[in-house]
Order: sequence, then C-alpha cells, then structure tokens
Amino acid sequence: MTPVDITGIRNITISGRIASGTTTLAHNLAKKLQWEVLEGGEMFRKFHEEHLNDKSELAVSKRPDKVDLEYEEMVKNKLKNESHHIIQSHLAGFDAQGIDGIFKILVTCEDPNGEDKLDIRIDRLVNRKGIHVDDAKHEVGEREKSNLEKWRRMYADGDQNWVYWDPKYYDLIVNTYSHNPEESLSLVLASLPAGPLIF
Repeated sequence: MTPVDITGIRNITISGRIASGTTTLAHNLAKKLQWEVLEGGEMFRKFHEEHLNDKSELAVSKRPDKVDLEYEEMVKNKLKNESHHIIQSHLAGFDAQGIDGIFKILVTCEDPNGEDKLDIRIDRLVNRKGIHVDDAKHEVGEREKSNLEKWRRMYADGDQNWVYWDPKYYDLIVNTYSHNPEESLSLVLASLPAGPLIF
C-alpha cells in the first residue's frame, strides 16, 4: 500500500519512559499510515554493533559519549532527510527540536494527579518480556536512572531537573493510563492535519 501523505508532516517521533506504551502506539499508527517504524532499541543495537568492538560497551555506564552523539546525529539526519518514518525512541522527540516537518508525540502513563504509574509500567514489562517482576523493576529503575544521568550530563549541562519527557518538547501527549491502545491511536489520528481522512 502507498504511504499516507500528511500535510506538513514528513516524520513522526514517539517518545516516552520505559513501558509507557510507545512501541504499541508506533506499530498501530504505522499500520494506519503505512509508514515504516524505526524502533530505537533496534536502531541503537545495530548502530553500536557497527561502531563498538566490545559489546559490553552497550551498557550505558561503559559506552563512550562520542558514540551516543554519533547515534543521535544519525537519528537527526533521518528526521531531516527521509520521510514516512515513525521513529520510536526515548530521545527522538528531543532530537527533533528545530527540525521542520516532524510531529512529536510523548506517551505517558500517569494518574489524574500527574504521578507516574511505575507499577503499571513494571507490570507491562513483565507481560511483554515474560521476565520476573524483580528484573522488570531493575530494568525500569536502573536503566532510566543510568540514561538520565548520562543524558543530563551530555545534553543539559548536568541539570538534575532535566527530563526528556518534558511536555515542552512535544506536539501531543498521549496518556496510556487513561487511554487504551485503540483510544490512543484515535487521539493521534484526530490530532494530525489529515486525521479524520485516515480512518
């Protein structure tokens, strides 16, 4: 099928915290638009396998900053020079700042008071990966902490209040605590310039 053209939008980014629902939304949206999904984790592993000799350096604490910067530059180049991509990664929306033609979506999982529902995200990870709850807690907690420490140093001059899920970086926020996958997709489609024509 032919990819759907959207007025003024070449690519879409979907970002969010671990197990917030970004991957599900990305694939559901891709089916509707007939666009290609570029998953951050997959791109990340492929890129680093080509640039690192020691796979242990994939760990956040061991990975040279230079490699991170080169990877994010690759993402930016895709956003600038390619089209009909849905790029799902933590920093995709942040990377897209100042680039024309990008619709930036943030996926959250927060209660009505704005509190992150960590327990739900952990449960989603358990169900998705089939791992023990303790392993899921470690992945969500430690991975997020390590990523933030590195990215705050690299991109925010060490600002301890900086987070990539700051709403100011995004065009649309989708809360998967209050919206199921179908509702989340409908919300995105309705927010696009040609949204109603895609259903």
